[in-house]
Order: sequence, then structure tokens, then C-alpha cells
Amino acid sequence: MNKTLRIVLIAFVAVVLVVCSFGGGLAAGRLIPGLKPALTTNIPTSTASGDQGGTPADLQKLFVPFWEAWTIIHQQYVDQPVDNTKLMEGAINGMMESLGDPHSTYMTPQGYTDATSQLQGSYAGIGAYVDTNGTLLTITKPMPDSPAEKAGLQAGDQVIAVDGLDVTSMLPEVVRQKVLGPSGTKVTLSIKREGQSAPMDFEITRAVIVVPSVTSKMLDNNIAYVQISTFGDSTANDLHTQLAALMAKNPKGLILDLRDNGGGYLDTAIAVASEFISSGPIVTEQSGDGTKTTSQAHKGGLATDKSLPMIVLGNAYSASASEIVAGALQDTGRAKLLGETTYGKGSVQNWIPLSDNQGAVRITIAKWLTPNGRTIDKKGLTPDIVVPMTADDVKAGKDPQLDAAVKQLTSP
Repeated sequence: MNKTLRIVLIAFVAVVLVVCSFGGGLAAGRLIPGLKPALTTNIPTSTASGDQGGTPADLQKLFVPFWEAWTIIHQQYVDQPVDNTKLMEGAINGMMESLGDPHSTYMTPQGYTDATSQLQGSYAGIGAYVDTNGTLLTITKPMPDSPAEKAGLQAGDQVIAVDGLDVTSMLPEVVRQKVLGPSGTKVTLSIKREGQSAPMDFEITRAVIVVPSVTSKMLDNNIAYVQISTFGDSTANDLHTQLAALMAKNPKGLILDLRDNGGGYLDTAIAVASEFISSGPIVTEQSGDGTKTTSQAHKGGLATDKSLPMIVLGNAYSASASEIVAGALQDTGRAKLLGETTYGKGSVQNWIPLSDNQGAVRITIAKWLTPNGRTIDKKGLTPDIVVPMTADDVKAGKDPQLDAAVKQLTSP
């Protein structure tokens, strides 16, 4: 990808799309292909204690313990030879974790490929949304007609083993990676399900799943409905095309469904919001030194007339790019937010590829604010109209949030 990825992602922390990567959950950030890390060192395969190799001169003293540990591993660890690539990846991962920021992380080469490919709209995996923010990897919703749905996975299912391997002590993100695999291969998930005394095993055949980021239709009572599942490469163009078709039918109301949308490209979020907001600020980025950069609405939006009432649907898995759009629509009075409090992802990350295709680092470089200057990090957006949706509703095929939105738009 040859452009700066300004990604407004949940960064694999909340909703994760279990398709190509069994992961996605996007957050706010930028991907910077080809940019070298600040320090590029040539780490020797094996080094004597104190030998600094390619370590910059001003950091040689600081890095003496690192190279000592490296040497001890190579000289004394029981199972030789050790995998130097894994050692390198582990060192970077530990360094990123030391920042104490869940959104600043190391991305393995495969994880980086999976994360970027998700935004391109096709995936090879089991097809489910998951939550990696808890103790166990948790299914939030199988995708319609996906291998996950066909196998019988349900919202709330927790993964406790993958192909017979107990994963209860592993980080959910690590478990997510273990579910990865090429199309046509099988994976067996052991599931802990509420109301079941014993684990349940599901053998699932991974498949290539094409996921449109925008779907739309006309509902009864002449209400236009648009759902955005992620803010990817084609989302802005797809939305514009589908909105044009909907607006040609002169709807009496408009629903934008951002539930379970973990985010995507920041620029896409701005373009999406601009379809509904004619002018003014959409989002402001505030860097560590206090510098603020505000992005304004683009011209040419198709549904900017406030005489067309609008509702945005959001839930606890609406994050980052979704929250930028919902926050802008809420602050400007263009739409009311209905549903549940959103996730609360209010930071922007750079995704910076490392040399020799060794993955990437994802690092927080700014906070973002709504047009009214609100920060939603760790707080989320509070709905104007609170409507819960329970697991029983999902199992019964009910959607009280959508029903409430339609009622709001059709009531006198």
C-alpha cells in the first residue's frame, strides 16, 4: 500500500473481525510504508558480552544489559539453536508493551499483513466479530452465512482451546492469531458458553469471505438504512454511490448503523461524515506537544440537509472511526445517537513498517477530539436515546435498537 494509512482503529483491542486475520478492530492512525524506524541496528546473530554491534554510539552503555541477555540466551539456554527472529520480535513487543498503551504495539509480519488486508474487503478465516479486551477471546457476533455461523458459534462464546491447545492463560490477541489460517483448512475451537456445564467443540473450515463495507436498503415507512461495517479502501465511494440511490427515493428519514464497527482509515471517516455534514470541523487531532490539527468537512455530501431526520446506531463495539463519525454528527446536531455507549477509542496511531518485511510498530501519536472539543477516550459517546440490546434479543433475531430508530423517525 503506497499511501499513509491514517487509521482510526481499535487496534485489535475491542471488536475484531475474524476473517482473513480473525482480527481487525480498527482504530485511528496512519500507516507509513517505507519509513525507517528511528534507530536501525544490525543485530549480530551472536555477540560477546559488551559487543554493541550496530547499536548507536550514544546508546551503547544503555544497551549493554540487552546484549548480555542476548548472549546468555545463546550460550546457556537448554534448547539450541534459538530462533533469532522470535527473539527480535519478542524484544520489540516487550518494548512496545512497556509504554503501557494498549494501542501502541508490535505487529508481526503476518499480523501486519492481516490488519492491512482487512481494510481491503476480503478475508480468509472463520467469519466472526470478536472482543480481545477481556480475559478470553470472545465472539461478539458471527457474520451472516460465515463458517462461524454455519458451525453454530454464538455471541458470547469464549474460546478456551484451539486445536486442542489450552489457551485460557494466553492473551486474547495471541489466541486470535492462532485461529488464523488459509482458506480450506480446518480449525477446532473449544468454546465456553453460558448455560453449558461442559465445553463445546466446533470444527470450522476457514474460507475466503468478501465483506462489503457498506450495505443499504429502504425500510418500511420510506426510511433509508445504511450500515457501515468498516472504514476501508472503498467505503467512501461505496457510500456515495449507495446514498445517491437512496436519496433518489426521497426518504423521510435516514438511519446510519455503526454498530460493531471497530474503525478503519481516518480519512475515510472524514469522508463518510462529510456525506451528512456540509461544512465545519469533523475531528481535531491533538499531539503530545498540544498542537491541534482540525479536519474540515468536504464539499459534495448527499445527505447534509437537516430537514431529513437522521439516527446513528451505536453500541459498545462501535469504536474509533465510528466514534469520530458519530461524535461529529452528534455535536453538529445532524443526527441523534441511539443505542448504547460506544467503546471509547480516542487516540490516533501511526503504523510504521519495519525493515526487511519484519512487521510494523503501531504507536499512538495523538488524541482526537469531537467538533465540540470532547475527548471520548475510555469514556465513549453517550447516546441521546439509550436502547439496550440483550443476548436474548440477538438469539431471538430481534433488533430493538433498529425498531426504536424507525419509531423515532416516523413518530409525529
